Amino acid sequence: MAGRVVRRLLQSISSELNCKYYTSSRKFSGSRQLVTLIPGDGIGPEISAAVQKICDAAEAPVDWDPVDVTPVKGPDGKFRLPQKIFDSMKKTKVGLKGPLETPVGKGHQSLNLALRKAFNLYANVRPCKSIEGYQTPYPNVDLVTIRENTEGEYSGIEHLIVDGVVQSIKLITEPASLRVAEYAFKYARDNKRSTVTAVHKANIMRMSDGLFLKCCRQVAEKNKDIRFREMYLDTLCLNMVLDPTEFDVLVMPNLYGDILSDLCAGLVGGLGVTPSGNIGEDGAIFESVHGTAPDIAGQDKANPTALLLSAVMMLRYMGLGDHARRIETAALQTIKEGKILTGDLGGKAKCSEFTQEICRKVKELE
Repeated sequence: MAGRVVRRLLQSISSELNCKYYTSSRKFSGSRQLVTLIPGDGIGPEISAAVQKICDAAEAPVDWDPVDVTPVKGPDGKFRLPQKIFDSMKKTKVGLKGPLETPVGKGHQSLNLALRKAFNLYANVRPCKSIEGYQTPYPNVDLVTIRENTEGEYSGIEHLIVDGVVQSIKLITEPASLRVAEYAFKYARDNKRSTVTAVHKANIMRMSDGLFLKCCRQVAEKNKDIRFREMYLDTLCLNMVLDPTEFDVLVMPNLYGDILSDLCAGLVGGLGVTPSGNIGEDGAIFESVHGTAPDIAGQDKANPTALLLSAVMMLRYMGLGDHARRIETAALQTIKEGKILTGDLGGKAKCSEFTQEICRKVKELE
């Protein structure tokens, strides 16, 4: 039974991956571009509104198509993403997403995972850079985690063998591994970074992680202008907390990336100040990766920085570099000055006041 499931999945994946290995950015024609907006749950609508206001202040040529992704129950009783998200992304090819609630052990599947699978968003990109004026135990951090986003332990291949025994299959394929490795090296070159480190446990998972590492080595051979390193996951975690400035671009399988990207975010102040982008063959979704914070939802206390910096990534992806630069500069200046900050940043300002200050600075940078 498990063998048949794996064979069918491999056939599907081989078909999906019979294409180019990377897409770094898109150049959109026309004076304005429509973007799919998924406000999210909890504080999501508040921080999404804040980002929209700041983009308007920067006169970014962006129009928004808001979509509610609350799961819809189908005739078979299973919950799925609503058709509108597919229709919107088919038009826009780019989305911005606030935090979504993920059920634990019941209900519908993770919507974050469902969106990545639905649109084949194969590379999760998480820049982690120290913010001047926001002190953490680790100064001068400037690294990027690039996580394979479609397979590994998150392939969803699980089954009950007998009562009390469950098997979960880790799927690693050559096409997906080559694709994310190609993306990592291209990202490093495009962003003037010098080193790509492949993170793995091929000493234990010799076949699965061994295949991922082999693919990274193959790609490194074709990109010798970029330094290539290999490091065990556990060794990297040890060295990361000793001296994160040792690292530049990191590429890794799905589960390792999920864990390590959050660790790296903690070095620079947490998920509330860390942007994220999910890049696909023909589109991308940028998102805040923190929680929905239902305890402060609707109280004008939320910090929109993570979603705002994700929108900066989105604008750069769309070829709107000047608008991205102005918004990023305004946000970082506001944090550096330390006068108008939300509670999690050490201040007492409301979300709306923090947003207004960034808008003011954006307009000054015109």
